[in-house]
Amino acid sequence: MSVKHFLTLQDMSREELLAIIHRAIELKANPELAADQQKKTLALIFDKSSTRTRVAFEVAMTQLGGASLFLSNADSQLGRGEPIEDSAQVLSRMVDCMAIRTFEHEKLVRFAEYSSVPVINALTDDFHPCQLLADMQTFIEHRGNIAGKSVAWIGDGNNMCQSYINAAERFDFELKIACPADYEPNAGLTAKHSDRVQILRDPKAAVHNVDLVVTDVWASMGQEGEHSERLACFSSLQVDRELMSHANPDALFMHCLPAHRGEEVSADVLDAPDSIVWDEAENRMHSQKALLEMLLSH
Repeated sequence: MSVKHFLTLQDMSREELLAIIHRAIELKANPELAADQQKKTLALIFDKSSTRTRVAFEVAMTQLGGASLFLSNADSQLGRGEPIEDSAQVLSRMVDCMAIRTFEHEKLVRFAEYSSVPVINALTDDFHPCQLLADMQTFIEHRGNIAGKSVAWIGDGNNMCQSYINAAERFDFELKIACPADYEPNAGLTAKHSDRVQILRDPKAAVHNVDLVVTDVWASMGQEGEHSERLACFSSLQVDRELMSHANPDALFMHCLPAHRGEEVSADVLDAPDSIVWDEAENRMHSQKALLEMLLSH
């Protein structure tokens, strides 16, 4: 039987993704319904720092009755140059699932190719699908089905933006992206989904009549040295109350966190009643629990 991985949203059908999200909502209300994963172990292999992703996975495995172990580059032979293929084959003989946070997406793909257990993308430079599970769960909880809705992405065409492009196709919504010319998402990805993805320069045009406004930091992990340059380039793309006023009156705001208040988002937007970032953050644990339950039971 082939191993089921979760490297991008495209690894699962719309029906499978919705099943995970609705299961997450169910488990959030009734944690005791979770299928027992006693004696199963999740390995967390992280090249990048993390708060929400790591805590969500560890708590989720604890609540499922299983265990988790954490490996950073400093703790493993991967950090000393062991081939990815070798590490994948060794670790997958000892654990039941692996969540990997790394830089190059291609490294994750190679790891999954040689793993005999499910591999989850816990974030790469190209995609962050676990965050989208939480985001879609949060929208559904507050507004119902996102199919047919309109979403604005404001800022860098980064891994989160590219995951939203995949989500637009999988969950059937329109996505308008406002970003500077030099910071657009992958051209091939946007071309593939051009029927529902539009790239704009004017953030007001992007948020016009949308149901959800989403942003992220302007300099992601590994881009800290570009912060000053990016600050100047993205300065017109801050999500503030004036920009939110161009969205639908009941539009929601999301940010995957951590946020830089006063940069990509104003503090009054982040803390406003229509901001659902705290539910969004909590739902990382619930959605990842449902994902683990599905993969470990596959």
